[in-house]
This record gives sequence, structure tokens and C-alpha cells, in this order.
Amino acid sequence: MSLTPQNQNEQHEQHEQRDQHDQHDRHQGDTPDDTAAQARGGRHSGGRRGGKDGSGTDRRRRRRRVLRWSASVLALVILGTAGAGYLYYRHLNDNIRKDDLNLGDEKDRAAKSKANAAGQTPLNILLIGSDARNTEENQELGGAKNTFGGPPLADVQMLLHVSADRSNMSVVSMPRDTLVYLPKCTDPDTGTVYPATTRRRLTNESLSRGGPGCTVATWEKLTDIHIDHFMMIDFSGVVSMADAIGGVPVCVDANVYSHTRDGHGSGLRLEEGTHPVKGKQALQWLRTRYGFEDGTDLARAKAQHMYMNSMVRELRASAKLSSPNKLRKLAEAATKAIVVDPGLGTLSKMYDLANELQKVPTDRITMTTMPNEYVGERVQPTADADKLFRLVRDDVALDGKDKKKPAAQPTTKDPAAPDAEIAVQVRNGTRTDILAPARGRATAVAELLAGKGFTQAVADTSPATAEKTTQVRYPSADLEGDAQRVAKALGIPAGAVVKSTEVSGVTLVVGADWREGTAYRAPKQDDRTPGTAQAMNASDDTQCMHVNPDYTF
Repeated sequence: MSLTPQNQNEQHEQHEQRDQHDQHDRHQGDTPDDTAAQARGGRHSGGRRGGKDGSGTDRRRRRRRVLRWSASVLALVILGTAGAGYLYYRHLNDNIRKDDLNLGDEKDRAAKSKANAAGQTPLNILLIGSDARNTEENQELGGAKNTFGGPPLADVQMLLHVSADRSNMSVVSMPRDTLVYLPKCTDPDTGTVYPATTRRRLTNESLSRGGPGCTVATWEKLTDIHIDHFMMIDFSGVVSMADAIGGVPVCVDANVYSHTRDGHGSGLRLEEGTHPVKGKQALQWLRTRYGFEDGTDLARAKAQHMYMNSMVRELRASAKLSSPNKLRKLAEAATKAIVVDPGLGTLSKMYDLANELQKVPTDRITMTTMPNEYVGERVQPTADADKLFRLVRDDVALDGKDKKKPAAQPTTKDPAAPDAEIAVQVRNGTRTDILAPARGRATAVAELLAGKGFTQAVADTSPATAEKTTQVRYPSADLEGDAQRVAKALGIPAGAVVKSTEVSGVTLVVGADWREGTAYRAPKQDDRTPGTAQAMNASDDTQCMHVNPDYTF
């Protein structure tokens, strides 16, 4: 039956009234089982119903907007349109699967992002590509028979950083072969505790330690960047999304066939030039390692960036289409393809997120790869990686087009204790690769603090370490205010106050930038994106993957 716009609106108002009663009933009847984490890599099924709370005109306007929803989300997951009517809205809502955001200990959490001078806050979203072989479809697309039902690995990991003022977006990829220390994680469904590793492990193993929330915890521990949300997609999800979009143009500079004599390779076969890929071929592109450039995981990350850039351009073009059928297919595929944290667990929340992402112009989206160096056949982060993470934490645009911004104001829920009650340990970190440590610096600075009223400041007598810059470190949120107070008293910038699991209390580490004197002068920071990050602009449609001559036909 066809409804007129007037009938549709009347029907929506009736549904809203009914939905308010449904929400009340569900609230009264909720149990811990009702609110348990949903699907992780196929282990669970279903999804919680729900929408963003609201009332009156704003709520009705949101429901009507859902009928013509056409928003895009960067990377492997996209929000399309909601389709026709309230029942379809509920259907899409029920498609969405959810899992816990962070499975790590509180001590490993990164402090929340600081607001800028206008009170705006950055947004950080971790995109995860799972290689789960938990269904016949995923198995056919991604592995041998002996891998069926095995632990999933996070083979794609990309951090989306949306600037506080929504003027730009940065994407940082971490190669799956990166060696990191995995934090303690607790599976919320089974209660299984995975202890922190004492040896470095591959970052993609984090997903098998309780779910995507452990991958989030791993990123926060490594980067000290607070992650607000995650989105995860598996093999079949990539295929369904590529089909719904209608194909993503990619380019190769020669004929390529990703296949080795011993059966390895993604199977991608393309002729030289630009071709739209979708379905299984899109997945092959994203998984190709043998065939591009040097045949490493780094080349695969570059190909993934090209695909994502092209996907963004296609989706923004699709968002302008008036075809309800195509938009409905996008919505259906997107809601079935992804697993998200509860903070993104309804269509209305995803709609709000999509609106935020659409504010960023395509030519202000910058793709990067975490700077790294080889350790055998694996890689590890370099000093340039630390710099890249710092730029993201400080909300610095990676395209270098930032206007001069007012300094961010430190925010904390924990007020500082009186100066005389703040216990501060002072460490000497003035040693460098060339210079011996400046003798007595910990004692000198501890006395300086005592003279300013911090009477519980003491010098650490352990051997000096090598720290390039001075920092005030604190282990947990309840000491953040104290750490900021110490920094302010010494003229140390708020950006040098960092959370660290390596300290047990407020700790001032005197770095090589303060080898003498009683007045700290912060070094001028270089906010240029490291060349080793291989920055790529999303609007650049001239990119073409270089084909390894050993894999041509």
C-alpha cells in the first residue's frame, strides 16, 4: 500500500507514542542478560533495539529525516539511508550488533580528549577489519578449512580522528604485523582474564583476547589517545558493502595477479588502469600483499588507503542520489555488516555521527601509516610514530592547513589537592645519546618545587634515564588534577602532562630540554607530519598502486 506524505506523518506520530510506551516497558523489564554485549565475530546474534531519547518536534523531525537519510562514514563502514517507515527503521535498528568499547583496566585508559578554546571536543573512532572465519561465507572468502572457527585477528586497524572544530580528519593505520605489548583484557561474556603480555606480540592478536574492546585498549595503551567509539567489519561485510555501493574505482600501473606458486596471495587479477571493484574482488584488493610494491604489509596498507579514499568519494556522490532503492541497499548492508560499541548502537546515534563526519571536506581528510621500522619480518613504532600520535592527541591537522588555534585548556574532573599535600617524585631524565646526565637535576628541581610550596616533593635516586622532553606523569584519573597543578607551577605546558602506567604517583621527569637553571622553557614543537607517515589526501584521485614485476601477467 502506498502512503501519502500526510499519512506517513500521521503514522509516524502514532508510532512515536507507541515507541515511548515500548521504551518505558523495556526500561522497567531490563535485566543484566537483556543488556549483555551482542555479536562479536558471530559468537552472538541479534541486536538491542533503541533510538536516541528525545521528544516533541525534534524527535519527529529526526524520524522523518530517517526516511531520506543519506550520510557517509569513512573506511569500511558507511551509513546510507533508513528506507521507508517506522517498521523499517526498527528493522535496521535490530540489525546492529554491539560489543563493549574497552576491555582493559582503568589504569591503561587514555585521558579523555581535551576541549579546544571554544569548548569543542575531538572525536576518535577505531575501525577494525576482522579476519573471522566463523561462518561458511567468511570461510569461503578468507581461509583454509583448518582455520574455521579459530580466533579472529584484527588484520585492519585504522584510527579516525575528527578535529574538534570538524574542519579536518586524520586517519592512522597500524600494520597488522606491528609488535606491541598487549594490555590486560577481560572478556565481558565469559569472564576470561587475559593478562598483560610481558613480551611484545602482534597487534592483530588483540581481537582474540575478548573482542574489539581489547583492540581498543591496545591502541589506548600504545598511543595515549582516548578512543570514543569502534566499528568492526568482517570479510562478508566488506563484500556486501562494496556490492551496495556499486563498486569502488581502483588503479594499478600494470597487469596484476596476486598468486604465488605455493598457493599464497589474494587472487586479485586486474588489468592495467582504473577499474571499479566490488564483491569478492573488493575484498581481494584490500587483502593483497603479494603483488603490490615490495610485497609487505606496508604496501597492503597503502592499497587500503587508496580504496578508502575512492570509497569516500563514491559515497559522497551516492549521498546526493535520489534513488531510494540504492540508499536502502546501503542502509541494509551497513547495519548488517558492522559491530559497534553501545555508544553507536542505534540508528539515531549513527545518524548523529554521520552528520559530524559529513562536515569534514574531502580535501581535508589525510590518510597516514604509523611510522615504523623492521624487526626481522615484523615492524615496531619509531620516534616518528610517537610524534604522529602526539599530533593526533593535540588535535593538529596532518595536512598542515591548520589555522592558528587558541591553546587548548586542560580539563579534569579531579580538582588538585593543596600544593603542600601533593606528593611529587622527581626523576632525572637528562641523559642523551651524546651527553651524560646532568648531575643533581632531580634534587635541584625537587628543591625548586619545595620552595614553591610542594613540600612533599622528593628526588628519585635511581639511575638517570634518557627523556628528550620534560613531562609530568600520573597513573590514574584521580591524580590528573594534581599533575596539572605541578606543571602549571613550573610553567610546563598542559600537553606535557600525560597519563602513564609506568608511574605509581605524580612524577616529574626532568628531560634533556631542562639540563640547567630554575626556569623551564618549553621547546618549540614541530607540528609537521613526519614524512615517514606517507600522508595521502582523500581527494587525490590520481593515485595508482605500483605492481611488483613478479606478479604481472
